[in-house]
Amino acid sequence: MNSPKTLDYFLLTTLALIWASAFFNIKIATYSYGPITIAFLRILFGAIPVIILCLVKNIKIEAFSNDWMWYASIGIINLVIPFFLIAYGVQKVQSNLAAILMSSTPISATILAHFFVDKEKINFFKIIGIILGFLGILYLFSDNLLITNSNFFSALMILLGSTFYVIGGILTLKISHKKNENVTASILIWGTLIICPISLFFEQPWTLSPRLDSTLSLIYLGVFPTGIAWLLRFVILKKNGLVFQSQVAYLIPIFGVILGFLFLDELITSKVLIALVAVILGIYFVKKSSTSKSFWGN
Repeated sequence: MNSPKTLDYFLLTTLALIWASAFFNIKIATYSYGPITIAFLRILFGAIPVIILCLVKNIKIEAFSNDWMWYASIGIINLVIPFFLIAYGVQKVQSNLAAILMSSTPISATILAHFFVDKEKINFFKIIGIILGFLGILYLFSDNLLITNSNFFSALMILLGSTFYVIGGILTLKISHKKNENVTASILIWGTLIICPISLFFEQPWTLSPRLDSTLSLIYLGVFPTGIAWLLRFVILKKNGLVFQSQVAYLIPIFGVILGFLFLDELITSKVLIALVAVILGIYFVKKSSTSKSFWGN
């Protein structure tokens, strides 16, 4: 891989900003739309740029091939469920808290990967990262100004959403030999097909009179954090590799907190900042372990 240049760091920062911007836009979307409809339209609008890319590059989309059950399963677990849970939770939780809770994904991934992925066993650095991340999240839940009895369950739903992302990622390893563009397009197609009738039945979105800002945020969520961001991620991966691209995990919660303050005037307490630092340190130690020998001698 080439050594990262200024443009590469700019692209990485842009990717982090786009993904971090999803949280306050989800919050704005909830002003007019239900969580199922948000998940449905986000997946639908996200599928469009990815499908266009496949058509331009003449990449076959295998959504309805013999592996359709894998694509459908991943679409449910990696898109439909977490997108719904996050939107549900953000209705009552500040977007900056959602950004921090979701940033714990690498930490929960470390735990699950230990049991389900070969050569991903827990070692000394991972233990430190898991403990720091867990303490950060636990400390965040102790913030009585932002997490109360009325929204405690909503915060848990966001945390659960991050876990489904991890499970979906593990399932994706089963079809990792296939082209990334095809896999992404296929799971987006299945995600759309599965959640569309659910949205129409339970929330009847055609009966809404949505605010303009909610509609614009919903379109943005699909096109940019779900569609364009994936394409940008692919460019970074191809040019600089996974290690460089994975550094985006450090930036997302930081930008998420800043954007929530700038656009929604969300409260930033001392506990939010301390939890943010703890989670970022946890991510650092978890990722550092990828180049370290296992503490257990494996």
